[in-house]
Amino acid sequence: MKKLATYCGLGLLWWLHWLPLRWLRALGAALGHLLYRFGRERRQVALTNLRLCFPTLSEVDREQLARRHFVAFAQAVLDRTLGWWAPRCRLERLIRLRGGEHLRSADGRPTILLAPHFVGLDAGGTRMTMETPVCSVYSNQKNPVLNRLLYTGRMRFNPSQLASRQEGLRKVVKYLKEGYPFYYLPDMDFGPKESIFSSFFGVQAATIPALSRLVRLTGARVVPCITRQVADGYEVELQPAWENFPGASIEADAEFMNRFIESEVLKMPEQYFWLHKRFKTRPAGEQRFYK
Repeated sequence: MKKLATYCGLGLLWWLHWLPLRWLRALGAALGHLLYRFGRERRQVALTNLRLCFPTLSEVDREQLARRHFVAFAQAVLDRTLGWWAPRCRLERLIRLRGGEHLRSADGRPTILLAPHFVGLDAGGTRMTMETPVCSVYSNQKNPVLNRLLYTGRMRFNPSQLASRQEGLRKVVKYLKEGYPFYYLPDMDFGPKESIFSSFFGVQAATIPALSRLVRLTGARVVPCITRQVADGYEVELQPAWENFPGASIEADAEFMNRFIESEVLKMPEQYFWLHKRFKTRPAGEQRFYK
C-alpha cells in the first residue's frame, strides 16, 4: 500500500512538470500558505531561526518573512519536477547561468562550488550538471522509490559522481583530484561530531569545517554558486574564486565562510532555508532553542 501511494504521488508530480511555470508557481504559493498554516512544528523552527538571526525585526515582520519563505520553499519543491523530467531546452531557458567562466581554473586546480542552502539549491545543482560532470554528497532516503528518483535526477545530463554522506570526505577528495567540480552544501547542523562552533548571525552554530580541510588537502579553489529564485525561473551566479583562502586556521576559515553566507542571505532572506534547525547543537551548558 505504501509503495502504491508513492507511485501515485510521483505520478502526480510527473503530471505537474507539464504545466507552465506561472501555473506551477501559483500551486506552489497555495501549498506554501497551507504549509505555514498547518505545519506548526516547522513554522516554529522558522520563526525561532528568524528571531535568533534578526532580533531587531518586529514579530510581525518576522512572521511576514516566514510566510514568504514558506511560499518560496513550496514553489521550489514543485519546481523540482522540472529538473527531474523537463527537456534540456526548457531548463536552459528557466535556469540561467551567469559567471560560467569561473567554473574552470586556468591552472587546472580543483574547484569547489560553494552552494549555501537557498531554496534554488536543486535548480542550481541541475544547471551545474548540465554544464559539466560534477561530484556531490547525498543522503540515502528511507523510501527506495524516492531514493532512486533523487539519484537518477542528479544523473540526467552528465555522468556525475555521488558520494554518500556516510563515506565522509575520502571519496570527495578522490573525485576532486580527478577533475570533478564539487557541488558543496556547507551550512547544515549535522551534530557535534567533527563540528566546530562558529558564529552565524551572532549565534554559535555547529559548523562542519570540511571546506577548509578539502582546500588544504587538494589545493582547490572556492567558487561561490548562488541560486536565486525569480519570477520566470532561476538565476545561477558563479562568483570569482575566493582569494587568500584558506586562512590562518580552520576556525578562521569557518568564520570567513559564515560571514560570506550571511552577506548572501541579507540579499534575499526569504529564500534561505529557515526550516532547518540550524542551531540545534549547542555548546556545553547552553539551553536548546527548539521545543
